[in-house]
Amino acid sequence: METIKQNRFLEERALFGAKDLTVEDSVFESGESPLKESAGVVLKGCSFKYKYPLWYAHDITAERCLWFEMARAGVWYSDRVFLNDCVIDAPKNFRRCRDLSLKNVSFSNAAETLWNCSGVTLDQVTVRGDYFAMNSSGLTVDGLTLYGNYAFDGCRDLTVKNSTLMTKDAFWNTENVTVTDSYIAGEYLGWNSKNLTLVNCTVESLQGMCYIDGLVMKNCKLLNTTLAFEYSRVEADITSRIDSVFNPSEGSIQAPEIGELILQDDQVDPEKTKILCENIGKTSREVTWD
Repeated sequence: METIKQNRFLEERALFGAKDLTVEDSVFESGESPLKESAGVVLKGCSFKYKYPLWYAHDITAERCLWFEMARAGVWYSDRVFLNDCVIDAPKNFRRCRDLSLKNVSFSNAAETLWNCSGVTLDQVTVRGDYFAMNSSGLTVDGLTLYGNYAFDGCRDLTVKNSTLMTKDAFWNTENVTVTDSYIAGEYLGWNSKNLTLVNCTVESLQGMCYIDGLVMKNCKLLNTTLAFEYSRVEADITSRIDSVFNPSEGSIQAPEIGELILQDDQVDPEKTKILCENIGKTSREVTWD
């Protein structure tokens, strides 16, 4: 395998179509698409400072590499890409890619990032940006720290564990999602989803877990969570107080305490949902909107 060391690339398509190449301690300074159509490339200690560095690329490994802000739309239409110990300051990275593995990667500006990708593994990744991972499938996530709204919209076949998510409207329009041992803080969690399972999680959410077809919660805490479960088919085992429950469509809800249980028999059939709680502060038919 050929090796290039300590080079500075300025021209467009500088290494177009490169095959079986190692690039070390080099700077891709200017010029679009320097590694377009490449395959079998190993990047070590490199930095990208301009647009579209890796498009239509295959079997790429990047270690200790940097994507600066103008290296936007960095990896598109590529497959079998592995990143380790990388920092990415550019938006719109990873679009329509397959078989991605990101370990110890930090995204400081992750707008429109990881869209329409499949076969993705995230391990100890930090993200700041809205609409992260929209419409992607086959994701395995461990140790994610996320700051940004609308995360995982439209995702399919997703598992998340040991993660902290500060994200409004997370997991909307999803299917087959399991989250374990994680903390989720954000309004309107999980709307319009199908088969959403939360295990050993702590959730804080206004009007969270509504309009879900097949919500399962096991050994979960709900903190500062009001108007939960509206029109959801739910099986929930909650170990904390629930501030208020509003019009679940069917299933069962178990909790040590419910501050207010709101059931409107002109909207749902109360007999279809079993409420297993010995301490209900108030039962009513009228809702007070926060």
